[in-house]
Amino acid sequence: MAGPGKVKVTGFCVSLDGYGAAPDQSEKDPFGKGGMVLPAWLFPTHAFQAMHGGETAGGTTGVDNGFAQKAGEGIGAWIMGRNMFGPVRGPWDGDAWKGWWGPNPVYHCKVFVLTHHPRPPLVMEGGTTFHFVTDGIHSALKQAREAAGGRDIRIGGGVATVRQYLLAGLVDEMHLAFVPVLLGHGENLLQGISLPGLGFEMVEHRQGEGALHVTLKKKG
Repeated sequence: MAGPGKVKVTGFCVSLDGYGAAPDQSEKDPFGKGGMVLPAWLFPTHAFQAMHGGETAGGTTGVDNGFAQKAGEGIGAWIMGRNMFGPVRGPWDGDAWKGWWGPNPVYHCKVFVLTHHPRPPLVMEGGTTFHFVTDGIHSALKQAREAAGGRDIRIGGGVATVRQYLLAGLVDEMHLAFVPVLLGHGENLLQGISLPGLGFEMVEHRQGEGALHVTLKKKG
């Protein structure tokens, strides 16, 4: 019988100075003011365009595309922080905010959203259901494992969520896409974190068209 899937951070965009988001997130600025330079490497790829327009969509097919495709393979469930789900703060206003992605989100599986405020599950088109978890990262991971059925679990962000799972020793693999910009402020992904101390080693680095792709895995 196959064991549980791996817990992965894949396709996570980081500036050269370590920031995964800029300050002042809003509906207009999902990555904060000036932060849309971070995922810019992803937008031209066939993987991204097919996700939104079907396999007949165009897009580039180089190194960046290869990593974009690989980032979504074998994923059975997602975990994300509330800020990745949306810019809304405080108690939920019913179902007024349903995410950034329209009626048919790109996940097509169960997504567990970390929040301090209860909310009923949100069923969307295409097989995506958002479940809102109020009792912490371990509970979210337990539920995600049950939902994933042996497939991998992707920790989608934002920065604070990834840091929590890293510091708890719960991440098995990471693929970081370093984009050639300096943000200077915002949310720093790795500040104060020793990746070797957590057992990570670099197993691959490749320069893409818009980002340097670095893959790290736990030793052993």
